[in-house]
Parts: sequence; C-alpha cells; structure tokens
Amino acid sequence: MYDVRLRDGYPSCGMSWPPDLAQVKPYLRREDVTTALHINPDKKTGWVECNGQVSSQFRVPNSQPAIKLLPGLLEKVPILLFSGDKDLICNHIGTETLISNLAFNGGTGMETAPQSGIWARKRDWTFEAEPAGQYQSARNLTYVKFYNSSHMVPFDYPRRTRDMLDRFMGVDIANIGGTPADSRIDGEKAHPETSVGGHSNSTSAEESAQEKADAAAYQAYKRSGEGALTVMIIVLLVVGFLWWRNRRRRQGYKSVFGSDPYDPDGGRPMASGLGLDGGRYREERDVEAARDFDEAELDDLSAAHHRGGRSVGVDEEAFGLADDEEDEEEDGKRVGNGHAR
Repeated sequence: MYDVRLRDGYPSCGMSWPPDLAQVKPYLRREDVTTALHINPDKKTGWVECNGQVSSQFRVPNSQPAIKLLPGLLEKVPILLFSGDKDLICNHIGTETLISNLAFNGGTGMETAPQSGIWARKRDWTFEAEPAGQYQSARNLTYVKFYNSSHMVPFDYPRRTRDMLDRFMGVDIANIGGTPADSRIDGEKAHPETSVGGHSNSTSAEESAQEKADAAAYQAYKRSGEGALTVMIIVLLVVGFLWWRNRRRRQGYKSVFGSDPYDPDGGRPMASGLGLDGGRYREERDVEAARDFDEAELDDLSAAHHRGGRSVGVDEEAFGLADDEEDEEEDGKRVGNGHAR
C-alpha cells in the first residue's frame, strides 16, 4: 500500500489504495473531462490507476537511470526531490543515498561548495506550528523529507505539498489572492510568502488579518479623535469670539447716566437700544435717591452755586466772556464765575 504503516489483503493487494479511487476512476472517464484534457477519443479503455504498457516504457533498457540524467539537468535548472519517511516503495533512505553519491556542478552530494567536503546542513521545516520535515539544498538541488508521509505525499499532506512547491518556485501567493501559510524553515518564514491553496485557516493568516483589523481600528479612532478635537476648537473659538464681542459692546456703549453718583453700578445699558426700559429704571433710581438725599448736602450744593453773591440762572451762559471780565474786575484773582471749566 506504499505506506509501511498500512496493510492490505488479497485480492486488491494495495491496488485499492488510496480510497479515493472509487470516485476518481469514474470522474476521469467522463466524456466532458476527457474532452477538456484532450484525450484521444480512440482510446476506449479509459483511465486506470496502473497501466502495464506505461510501466514497461520505464524499464532500464529503454531509459537512463536518474543518476546519469540529473547532473546534466542540474547544470541548467533547479531540481526538487522529496520523499515521505513512511514510503515503502521509494523510501527516503534510498533517495538520500542517491544524492550523496551524485556528482553534479563540480561537487558531490550536498556539498556547500565544490570539493569542500562540507555538506549543507538539514534545516527543520514547520508548518502551522507542527514539525513537517527537513530541507536541504546545494548547487541547484533541493531535497525535502516529509514526516509521517507515505509514497503518496500529496495525498497525505496536500497543503504542505502545495507550500513546498510554492517555496521552491518562489511563488508569492499574495499576488494572486491566496492566503500565506505559517511555513518556517529554522523558524524563519518563507520569502516570498507561500500559499496553502487559498485557505485562510493558518496561524499566519489569522495574525495578518488581526494586524489589518487593528490598524483599521486605530485609523478609525484617530480620525474620530481628530474630528472631535476640531469640533472642540471651533466651539472654543466661537465662544471666545462671542465673549470678546460682548465685552467690547459693554465697554463702548454705556448708559449716559454711568457717572451718576447715586448709581453704584456705574450705569447700565439701555434696554432694546431705545432707552425706554433704561429711562424707567433711571426714574425709579432717582426717586429712591431722592428719599435718602440729605438736605444738608442740598444746602452745600446751593451754597456752591451762590458763591460770589449771586446765583447762576438756567438761561445764562455758564461760560460767558462778560462774566469773566466782571469777576476779574471785582476780585482780581478769580477766574470765571465759580463753575468748573
């Protein structure tokens, strides 16, 4: 059964393995499939897993063994060899023996440099945090040993096989819409990042998606914070402008009664810009002031108005030139008629 861990009995003797053959065989015989694959319609037998005629063409008399073909190929193109460590028919021990005796590109086996005698070390391969195998490469040749795999490595581990091929060919799966796998060689990720067949259930994919979500959330919070700060600044500017304008208005437009000695508030602005309410307020204050007015103060004011032996009439000019001349002749030292200039 091409797997040292499995057993089979007569009459199949391994010919019924893998179990998918029950579905694969009728599918590959469908007319639409054979047409799409450009199968010669004259072939009436249809697809089978093993064909004796095909096998006979690979006998040694008809083709050279790999140890003779590989050196010439390795001079021109990189080559990947892989084996499952549970393969029965082409076991990994035989593959590794072949490589160690293979002379190519000026050296033998996995020498790091021609004729150096130092072999490239085997590097540990992990896939999604699980041991997957070992990598070894030198001078255009790469060898991969798969852990826990049979002769049918792609059947046992299809996603790991895809990752191995993408890594070998340098395919960056992100460029074609795939999701990178968490595939590491000695703890280092593949460069470029490889694929797992488009599935997003790898640890690397989850971490990448989480990082993108965190970055998007940060940008959203940043934009909202900037917006809130902008609104706050605008509100503060508006409030500051209104406060400044109101202060300027109060300083520039006081009541004409602001100098009233009986108005402790220093006057107040007239309501509605017309002075109506302000006038009524003034009258009420005048009445209150009159009640508390000391008659002695009235006498003092009267005496101040009658200095010089006469009073000033309401119809007389407070600053007439004739009055100044008469006062200067009478007193000689006084200036004016006793009124402040």
